[in-house]
Amino acid sequence: MLGQFSSPFKLARKGIMGMNQRNTRYISRYNPRKLYPLVDNKLKTKIIAQRDQVTIPALIGVVRTQHDIQSIIPLLHKHPGFVIKPAKGSGGKGILVITKQQAGLFFKPSGAQATEEDIKRHCSNILAGLFSLGGSPDVAVIEALIEFDSCFDGFSFEGVPDVRVIVFQGYPVMAMMRLSTAASDGKANLHQGAVGVGIDIGTGKALHAVQFDRPVEVHPDTDRPLKELEVPHWQRLLELASNCYEMSGMGYLGTDMVLDKSNGPMLLELNARPGLAIQIANGEGILPRLKLVEKMIAEGQKLSPIERVEFSKKAFSR
Repeated sequence: MLGQFSSPFKLARKGIMGMNQRNTRYISRYNPRKLYPLVDNKLKTKIIAQRDQVTIPALIGVVRTQHDIQSIIPLLHKHPGFVIKPAKGSGGKGILVITKQQAGLFFKPSGAQATEEDIKRHCSNILAGLFSLGGSPDVAVIEALIEFDSCFDGFSFEGVPDVRVIVFQGYPVMAMMRLSTAASDGKANLHQGAVGVGIDIGTGKALHAVQFDRPVEVHPDTDRPLKELEVPHWQRLLELASNCYEMSGMGYLGTDMVLDKSNGPMLLELNARPGLAIQIANGEGILPRLKLVEKMIAEGQKLSPIERVEFSKKAFSR
């Protein structure tokens, strides 16, 4: 396990990649700036995912203007649950999840109520750029609610867990599952207190887990042992993640996937600047894996998405 305070020498010896190295050696080198809008804008990501037949949550509607807000409520009443998110948001900011409706009221996962005016106000704030990168004007994307897979009961608190897979040149190199907690307010955000569980690339099984960068054995709210976690449809999930390389053109990418009870693995969003906490969740540095892929590419090896997944499962399994 990585210590909370380690010298740069020890971190380098463990293959830990720092932020400066990530930015200069991998993001700047492998992610063309002209392609950033495809991943920074969730609506554009959905469009290219549909084009390449990558499974995604169904799109209910898009709110582009203040005038659109007035007509959105009748549409939402046709869907018991839905998610409203800013197209250019980051870090889970501005995401509103509604799980049910009753007597004209909307209910969040925590049971808290929201009125029609609350929904309209939230959409208005999104349009104004309150949650977007750089505060620029935005649009509100409304998606169908993901149906929570019962295999994850007890592993998450008031939220849908997701799987972050780092994909380098099309190879899935490291993965973790992010589990929401009471501390994270039901959001799968590690900085807010979600639990990060390192996932074995070869098997889809839990390695170990951290919360606030400290090891944990059980979910802090449900007491479910985290070592029992195993991601179903793991092969299909990795293949979807690998396909995101061709889909986006990004060489160093964070793919966020969810497991829907009916539809299986689905792409939630892409990230051109994936964080480094995944190394802490895995208890291992990512650099040796990245260098192995670079070596293969330098030798001229060109593999299909399925072949890349099979290579990663064998090379990076613990």
